[in-house]
Amino acid sequence: MFHPAKRLDSVPPYVFATLGARLRVLEAQGLSVIRLDIGSPDGPTPEFIVRALGTSAADPTHHSYAGYLGTPRLRQALVDYYATRFGVNLRVSDEVLPLLGSKEGIANMAFAWLDPGDLALVADPGYPTYRMGALMAGAEVCDMPLLAENGFLPDFDAIPAEVAGRARLMWLNYPNNPTGAVASPKFFARAVDFCHRHGILLCHDAPYSDVCYDGYRAPSLLSVPGAKDVAVEFNSLSKSHNMAGWRVGVAAGNSTALQALLQIKSNVDSGIFLPIQDAAVSALTGDQSWLQERNLVYQQRRDMLYDLLVDDWGLQVAKPLAGLYLWPHIPAGYTSASFTEKVLLTTGVSFTSGAEFGPHGEGYIRISVAQSTAKIVEAIGRLKGLKF
Repeated sequence: MFHPAKRLDSVPPYVFATLGARLRVLEAQGLSVIRLDIGSPDGPTPEFIVRALGTSAADPTHHSYAGYLGTPRLRQALVDYYATRFGVNLRVSDEVLPLLGSKEGIANMAFAWLDPGDLALVADPGYPTYRMGALMAGAEVCDMPLLAENGFLPDFDAIPAEVAGRARLMWLNYPNNPTGAVASPKFFARAVDFCHRHGILLCHDAPYSDVCYDGYRAPSLLSVPGAKDVAVEFNSLSKSHNMAGWRVGVAAGNSTALQALLQIKSNVDSGIFLPIQDAAVSALTGDQSWLQERNLVYQQRRDMLYDLLVDDWGLQVAKPLAGLYLWPHIPAGYTSASFTEKVLLTTGVSFTSGAEFGPHGEGYIRISVAQSTAKIVEAIGRLKGLKF
């Protein structure tokens, strides 16, 4: 019979692809939509990065395959970034691997590390690709609930011994999407210890490390002594440097895991376009002061939305120290889906249902600050009069 692979039965369409298609239909029907559902930076990529791309792209010798490992200049820039930003020392040769954005590395890590029937520990709620990568690889998934009473951190003591014994991979993500929670070095040390004891590859997704507020600076999991024995950290220029469409990320840490990931990637892709690598070097080595200015804009938007949620709507929500999202608890009498639907059809403002991030996201919605300040002001004006 002519049909897709059966593995797709366990992999639904990506939530934001489906949402985007629906919003386009509503807009065609006349609804004026303001998207506060997605975390794509609204600001432009800085001009000095764009210039570096143009200069490199103008060189006709830069148009061929660029190799699978990334250029020595890019790997060195990533190593220097980790040393300067986090005090983490990495080997250029085998402890950094450039990616076509961190999302592909996250998905491919499952194929590099999980066999059919293996078990992955995945935070719930969490970025859908952690779960979907494992399922596409034929592995099983065990949820680690992120609960408000635990600061949206998983409770390692609550993981049953038989589950810990079967697990081959664990996904963490701080600063967290979608909850906005942050993790301390002490928590990261507990995670490293747990994975050491159980022989689990610890994968930490850290794309929001440089999107911080109120003087907070997010730590790296790799700064924990012994972390590189069991851990790989994924990072990205998408959020940090307003380069979402450029697709530049990195996996750093355990060399055995990175070699496995490279083996998958070298059979799947042909590396990053050389001019984009040169632009990424410029992003990492150029003036970084603009990041603080950009974060202050995000912080102001965060505060505006927080005031709406708390003062006008009376909802429970933490004021995040990092990331692009607020994670309010919805009013009584609604599901996450029914609340986002009411808001969308009544006001045209699009939020993301918390249930899209896993069963423990039910009862919450995710609201992004990655929209222009003018649009957020307009959205707040629409939302102020909404009655529940």
